[in-house]
Amino acid sequence: MKIGVPKEIKPNENRIALTPVGAEVLKRHGHKVYIESNAGTGSGFSDTEYKKAGATILKKAKEVFDTADMIMKVKEPIKQEYGLIRKNQVVFTYFHFASSRDLTEAMIKSKCIAIAYETVQKEDLSLPLLIPMSEVAGRMAPQEGAKYLERTMGGRGVLLGGVPGTEPANVIVLGGGIVGTNAAKIAAGFGAKVTIMDNNLYRLRYLDDVMPKNVTTMMSNPFNIREAIKTADLVIGAVLIAGAKAPKLITKNMLKLMRPGSVVVDVSVDQGGCIETCRPTTHANPTYVVNDVLHYCVANMPGAVPFTSTIALTNATLPYAVELADKGWHKACTENHELKLGLNIINGEITYKGVADAFKFKYTDVDEMM
Repeated sequence: MKIGVPKEIKPNENRIALTPVGAEVLKRHGHKVYIESNAGTGSGFSDTEYKKAGATILKKAKEVFDTADMIMKVKEPIKQEYGLIRKNQVVFTYFHFASSRDLTEAMIKSKCIAIAYETVQKEDLSLPLLIPMSEVAGRMAPQEGAKYLERTMGGRGVLLGGVPGTEPANVIVLGGGIVGTNAAKIAAGFGAKVTIMDNNLYRLRYLDDVMPKNVTTMMSNPFNIREAIKTADLVIGAVLIAGAKAPKLITKNMLKLMRPGSVVVDVSVDQGGCIETCRPTTHANPTYVVNDVLHYCVANMPGAVPFTSTIALTNATLPYAVELADKGWHKACTENHELKLGLNIINGEITYKGVADAFKFKYTDVDEMM
């Protein structure tokens, strides 16, 4: 199979979908790998390294898309790329369709095979291709929150861990999954007073067992959230419903309860955000203010640490990419239920219910399309 890896063109996105080692592995399986020139530079990987791994360097993105049977990306295609994707071409990337009607309609129109990293799912309901980036984003969230709590950045002027004789910052983490767990760990490590909220009592029991003493668990419900945010310095949104829009746990009216200069970091922004006032921002312009609350809603947080992120992503995606290349998408998804769940759009038909429900589009059972 011919695998193409174009340069990411989303603003400030420095990751690449495949490391040189990944290219070498695919080459050893008998496949051809095509990399757009300088696609790996932002992650610290040169064209020379890809050439040594056996990849072919192409000058333009159009050449990569025109040549490849399967495109591997990090972020969802953006408007400039829509017209490059063709019928029956496999596109393997983070799509997050439920947050973008335009993207969904464009991929339907293209009649491509859209396999979304974020909905590939194991039998235990874990999301193996979302986990590494969730770990990165979760660990970055308190780091970014701490920065924007500084007065010079527009925040309340609170040090996350405090110092002897002062109170540490009060951090609320909404969601006890991978993002939330990692965010709580790092915030606790800074010395903050952390409350992690989830609606799964069994998960809360687990977190209560493994978290340090400065982390408190609390059941997530509207009353508890309203009360908790009144004294919060930093709120981290870490809610995920696989393939669907995130629920709005903090409404615009609830936001008025928060103290001026407090900060929200909504990691759920890729799926529409769990804070009603959230809208996607970029690394170049990461924040804005609503009701005196500073919002950080960068939609590709791991893009700020691309060396780490690219390696972590390739570690997770490569086995699935090899299977898709070795068997072809149809056989691979038939034999591997995890990959089958990644099928969001096939030849113009939406085959993932959460995506169809988000826009009230027609849903076609994936088995009918297989």
